[in-house]
Amino acid sequence: MPATPSHAAPPAHYENFPVASWLCPPHLRPPIAAIYHFARTADDIADEGDASPDQRLAELGAYREELAAAARGEVLPSSRWPQVFGPLAHSIAQYTLPETLLADLLSAFMQDIVKTRDHGTYADRAELLDYCRRSANPVGRLLLHLYGVTDAQALAQSDAVCSALQLINFWQDPSVDLPRGRFYFPLSDCDRRSLTRENFKVFAPLSNAPPPQEAINLIAVVSFWARELMNEGAPLVHRLPGRAGWELRLVVQGGLRILDKIEDLGFDTFSQRPTIGKTDAPLLLWKAMRMRRQWRPMKAAPPR
Repeated sequence: MPATPSHAAPPAHYENFPVASWLCPPHLRPPIAAIYHFARTADDIADEGDASPDQRLAELGAYREELAAAARGEVLPSSRWPQVFGPLAHSIAQYTLPETLLADLLSAFMQDIVKTRDHGTYADRAELLDYCRRSANPVGRLLLHLYGVTDAQALAQSDAVCSALQLINFWQDPSVDLPRGRFYFPLSDCDRRSLTRENFKVFAPLSNAPPPQEAINLIAVVSFWARELMNEGAPLVHRLPGRAGWELRLVVQGGLRILDKIEDLGFDTFSQRPTIGKTDAPLLLWKAMRMRRQWRPMKAAPPR
């Protein structure tokens, strides 16, 4: 699973990907590191430096070709990223990692570039979840694949956790995303509050204008949606063996902690970005240890 979001993202989406952590079984550290470096490098291509959107798309197209070669067990002689695709090709061969899941990540990066370039939006929650299906869910499914967990219920729970993390990342980061031209609020939710994309430009961080109450109400509603998804997937922690289950407990609790902090801010993440720090660690550990098979009741939903 991706760890606590810090977009992503990246679903960053990958800044806090659990890279070969001490909770990970030693024999799985190489393939997990290979997946991480694949995603991290693609994220850098999509988001770092001064390249134009078209240049970024072309770079990711070349990156996709190298992925196809790695899936065939090859590293192209002219490879621009041998440090990525050498280990990845080995891991794909050794663990039969599905190429489609890795390709989905690239598809999401490319969509982000196009949406930002064209001032694109997401019509409704289903369209945004389709983005999460490619930007975040593949990471969880790849890790489940490595752990040999493949049943439909576990995959659905993994998808719920990963999509929730990606959504939490969005609701945590409007003060970062909006100035960069990234708009992740479903238009159907905005329409219910008579909000348009133009409304959100008025209270971008540099404007010093306070966000209207309807925008704060929007954060409350979509945060509840993310919490619902996280609670839906949380029982997966009892399915994963040993240290993997404990790592997932911390991932789930990290996401829920961000949601708690969003609520503590009165749902105004336009003015301040909530983060998790070292002082949160004892609480996260305590909550992770207290997770039970019977999940606690949901908080009351805010007005729709």
